[in-house]
Order: sequence, then C-alpha cells, then structure tokens
Amino acid sequence: MSRTALLAALAVALTTLRGGTMVMEEAANDAGLVAPPASQIVYDRNGVFLTQIGRTMRGEKGEKRVDYGYWPLERIPDRVAAATLILEDRRFFAHPGIDVRAVLRALRNNFSHRRRMEGASTIAMQVARMQAPAQRDYIHKLWEAATALAIIARNGREATLAHYLRLAPYGLGSHGIAHAARFYFDKPVDDLSWAQVALLAAIPQSPGRMNVTRESGLRLAKERAGYAIAQLEKQGTLDATQAEMARRELAAMKPFEAKRRPETLHLVLRYERLAREGRVHPASLSDQRIHATIDLSAERDAAQLARRYLSIFRNAGARQVAVMVAERGTNAVIVDVGSVGYNDPRAGAFDFTRVTRSPGSTLKPFIYALALERGAIKATDLLDDVADGASGVANADGLYLGPMTPRQALANSRNVPATNLLRRVGLEANFNFLHELGLHDLEATPDSFGVSMAIGALPTRLEDLMRAYAALADDGVMRDLSFARGEKKAPPRRVMSLDTARLITSFLSDPQARLPSFPRYGPLEYPFAVAVKTGTSQNYRDAWTLAYSHRYIVGVWLGRGDANGMRGLAGANSAARLVHAMMVKLHGAKPGEIAPETFAPPPERIAIDLCRADAGAGCAQALREWVKPGEVGSASVASSAAPLEDAALTDAALVIATPEHNMHVWRNPEQPAHLNKLALKLANGGKDTQIVWIVDGAPFTVAQADETVFWPMTPGAHRIQARLALAPAASRPVRVIVE
Repeated sequence: MSRTALLAALAVALTTLRGGTMVMEEAANDAGLVAPPASQIVYDRNGVFLTQIGRTMRGEKGEKRVDYGYWPLERIPDRVAAATLILEDRRFFAHPGIDVRAVLRALRNNFSHRRRMEGASTIAMQVARMQAPAQRDYIHKLWEAATALAIIARNGREATLAHYLRLAPYGLGSHGIAHAARFYFDKPVDDLSWAQVALLAAIPQSPGRMNVTRESGLRLAKERAGYAIAQLEKQGTLDATQAEMARRELAAMKPFEAKRRPETLHLVLRYERLAREGRVHPASLSDQRIHATIDLSAERDAAQLARRYLSIFRNAGARQVAVMVAERGTNAVIVDVGSVGYNDPRAGAFDFTRVTRSPGSTLKPFIYALALERGAIKATDLLDDVADGASGVANADGLYLGPMTPRQALANSRNVPATNLLRRVGLEANFNFLHELGLHDLEATPDSFGVSMAIGALPTRLEDLMRAYAALADDGVMRDLSFARGEKKAPPRRVMSLDTARLITSFLSDPQARLPSFPRYGPLEYPFAVAVKTGTSQNYRDAWTLAYSHRYIVGVWLGRGDANGMRGLAGANSAARLVHAMMVKLHGAKPGEIAPETFAPPPERIAIDLCRADAGAGCAQALREWVKPGEVGSASVASSAAPLEDAALTDAALVIATPEHNMHVWRNPEQPAHLNKLALKLANGGKDTQIVWIVDGAPFTVAQADETVFWPMTPGAHRIQARLALAPAASRPVRVIVE
C-alpha cells in the first residue's frame, strides 16, 4: 500500500470515528423522555362524550395535525406490557435498545424481496422517532438506533416502555394507551380485558389502516390482535381458556361508533377556552377527563327548539338566538347554545351568550331591589306612571297607567316608574350595584348613561344576566356559573337581603300583577311557579326573557348580529315563547297539569289583599302583597281595610294562594271527570294548624294549613274560602269560574 493510500484510509477511519462520536453525543443529548402535555376528554354530566381538547402538532413531513391523549400511566398493567411486547419488541428486556437479531432478519427479508418488508424498530427506537419525527430513511434509522441506546442507558427499560405507552398512536388522533382505553372503551386501562388490550396493542403498527370505526380497519386490527393472543398462549402467558375467551370477544366486536362533537360548536369552544384559562381541570394527571355540567340531551332539545322558534320569527327580521339553562341553587349550566349554527352565514360564528347587547328592561328587577335595600320604597307605596315628571321617558306601549304599587310597576315593566326610582336612589348607586352584580365592567361614568340605564342603555351579556337572576332565585346569594365539576369559582357572596330577593321574586311570579300590560294565560304564565322578566331594546334589536322556577334558570336572547332591528318582536311575544317551551320541557309538564306550588315568601312578612279605595265591596282587582307587620296600617293604598264580605282579618290572616280571585278555569275534556281537580292551598299555612275548606258555603274537607287539597271541579261560578277549624278566623273568599 502506498503512503498516499494509507493516509487516505486513515483519514476515512478518523472521519468515520469522529462522525460516530458526534452521532453518539447528539443521541445522548436526545435521550431524555419528553411528551406533549396531556389533552382532555370532556364528558357531559351523564358520562356522554362531548368533545376532546386537542393540540396542533407537526407530522413527520411537517404537516399540521391535531393530536389527543399523551396521558401518563401510574403503572404499567401486566396485560398491556405483555400484549405490546409480543407485537413490538419481544426481546425488549434482553437487548440494550437495538435488537441485532431483528435487524439482521429485517435486512435479509428486505433485500430478498427488494422492498421494505419490516423495520426492526425496537420500543426504544420508536420512542426516539416519536419524540423527534423525521423522514424514514437509513440515515435517520442510524440516528434512532444511537438514540435508543442512549435512552435505555439513561432511563432504564421500565421508564422507556411506560413512555412508549404514553406516546404510541392508537388511531383517530389518540396517543397513549391510557387515553385510548378511555376513548374507545370508556374505561381505565387497568380494567381492559385481554381482547381489548390485544386490539389496542395491534393499532400502532398502522393507525391509519386500522381505523376501528370502519369494517376494513377493524378486520385488520382483529387479525393482528388474534396473532398476539396466539403468541401469548404459545409462550404460556395465557392458558387455553383465557385465549379462547379473548378470541370470542374479538370475534364479537363491531366497528366502533365514531365520537362526534355536538352541533353547538360554541359549547366546544367554551370548554377549550375554560381549559386554556385553567378554570376547569381533569380528575387527575393520569385521568384527564373533564366532567361537564352540560346535559347533551337537554342541549339538543334546546337547539332544536331554538331553530324551530327562530324559523317562526325570521319573517319579522330575527336572525339569531341564544339559550342558556342553569340549575337553581348550584348554577350548574346544563344548556349553552350560543347560536343556531356556527356555520350559519347570519352571524352564526358569534357566541351570543357572551356578546354584549342592550338588555332592554331586564335590569329593572335590580333597580327595584336596590330601592328596597335602601328603604327608598315599601311594598305598599305608590309609584307614578304618569307623563308629568317622566323627563322624556315613555312606556313601550305609549300609555300611562297612573299610580301603581312596586309589584304592579315591575310586573308591568313600566319605564317611567323604573327611571324615576333610579333617579331617586341615585345614578352612581345603581351603576355600582349593577357592577357588583357582574352586569357590566365599564369604566364610564354613570352620567354617560343617565336614567336610561334602567331601560337598556347599559350593555350586558346573557351569561351575566343568568348569574344575576340566579342570585335573585338563590335568596340574594350570588354564585358564579358552573360549567364543570371542580371548576375554579369565586366564593358565594350575598348581594341583597333574603327579604328583598324573595319580594322581587314574588313580584316577577305574580300573573295578576302583570295586568293590564301582559294578558293572562300567555307565554309569561306557567302551570307551576315561575318568576319571569322580559326585555326589548330600542328599535327591536334585541328581545330577551329570563325566567326561573324552583329547579331551573332559563335565559333567551333573540335578535340580529348587525345593527338592524326586527319588526315588532318584543321579549314578551318572541323570546318568552321559547323560554316557556324550554321550561315546560325541562319540567316534563303535561298539558292540563297544574302544580300546586308557590315560591317561599319573605319570612318576616305577612300576606294581605290590597284593594283600591274606590273598588267597592266586590274588589274585583284585589292584589295580594307581602308586608311587614308594622306596614299594614300605613299602607298607601286604602285597604287592607276594604273587606270582602265577612272576612275576618288579623296579623295572622289566612290567605289563599291558589286558586286566585276571579280565576277562570277550563276542565280537560280528555280526562275522566274525577281527574279534573283544582288545587286548594294557603299562602301562609302552618303545619300545626287545622283548617276547613268551604266551597259555595258548605264544608268540603278538613286539612292541615300547609296541605294542598284537590277539589273536583264542577261547571259554574264558585266561592271558595278557608277557615280555622277551632277559631273564628277565615280567609277572604275567592271567586272561581269553571267551564
């Protein structure tokens, strides 16, 4: 050999050695075990799949994809380890990260067939590739081999296998066997059967081809899983009985149902945002489920009703609708419909539960609440609904109804009394109170809105109104809306007294007090106790209704995404109809049924019937009011002292809650006669007091004062009264007409 050739050979050897050293150094730097953050699966309150919160990743060719999973394992189940290694790396515990025998076998097969038949990648080599995806060629294969050696040397075999089981692809974007177990079988990985483990262990070889939601993909996965079971039986891991049971279970498997997100995409986006903000959290590090408060069945019902009613109102210019429902007491949101469709070209991409809009009259209950809290009004005061002193404010109907009690003024949603009341209590006080209720976070001055903030000038959102009305329903205690179990929330806080909250609730739930602005038996009246308030913004741009029962709070916004108005669509004739349909659906109420229930009254008040001084003995328009004992004699309306016939009144007077005075009732012709009954109930009965119900002057039955009794209805006009069984005290009689 010449000197030149010797030097050349030496240079090649040194270069190879240096290159190998550099490769090993780089491989050592890449030997750490790194995984993307675990993603979450969101389930509704009944355990039904809602959505996954994935992450955008880069593939081997640089393409973008959304991946899910990467849940860490607390421990490696024996079944999972056995099934995975029998398919992916049988000599995992015998080699240092490279299986030389497998490499030689692969080279022989690939060269003999003149194409790539097998890759000989070990578990550690696959971990190296999954952590740093690259093109599949021999150069990168050498890098994977070097990195595999470093991974095993640094981390050990157990940790490497656990990491593989966290990163491996199991199809449909699922990564990691813990996530795949929950995604496909809805169970923890420790509870998987041999057949289920074998099926999952088969998928990483070719996740795209083994799509188990398709017949062809499932067949390929079952064939490979069957091979795994046979090999496990051959090596003695499974006995004959276990193997046969696994084969039967595999054979019985049908294509998996594809997991689909709900149509209401805004709901999915809300949970992604909540997770991103750290407000909702999974059960644990190894169990990345989020348990939502949403009820997908109710969500579908709400979306269907929203589309139906919007189709009715489209001709009048309505373009979008939003619906929210929360459980009373917990504020757990069970329905969250942001629009009728995210892809709807008419502003469907906007989530109108979160868009700031003019609230119309929906803020009025809080104007009255603050006035009661400050002692600016009493329940028996009179408020003027007259043109004089209205400061340019007019009522929506253009009429003025004269002196009214606060109950009537709020129930009729009169603008003039509300703005006068706001002025009396103070702009700043009301502005700050509405801020405390979370209805705005504006830095503007109260003067920039003036008294018109009572009738829609102060913008707010449906979700904020839901929280504020929930505080009314919850006796004055404000809680954040809840979207998931264990969600981070501010502690509950009292924003108004129990007395004020219950009094406002009684105002909003009194159908008699809504007259004459809102007729009886319309969409504001229910067969069970409901407090309801509507709102309409200027030029009919927005129509609102908020309502709450003993069980639910329901809110609806109807309107347009642009600045144009609708044609005559007010809250009471549009949004209220959808709220009524939703509330009745939630309660499961049947046509003709009437629930004998009322809201709890303020505990330190007594019920009286108020009549105008000029009403006469008949008092056809008696109005029930809850007053403090010291206010009875100073009522601004004359007369709790205007008796109805021989009624005996004391501070503990009997007051009939149902039926109402001058009530008109229709019997259900489809029911047997003995089932057409009218509920008789007192508003303030005690459980230790006995009463006698008198119908048309004759005793009907004896009952406890807190008991509801049912009178079989007969056609005609009837007079109903309650009397104490052992004392000379009686309620005012009520008149009922039965058709």
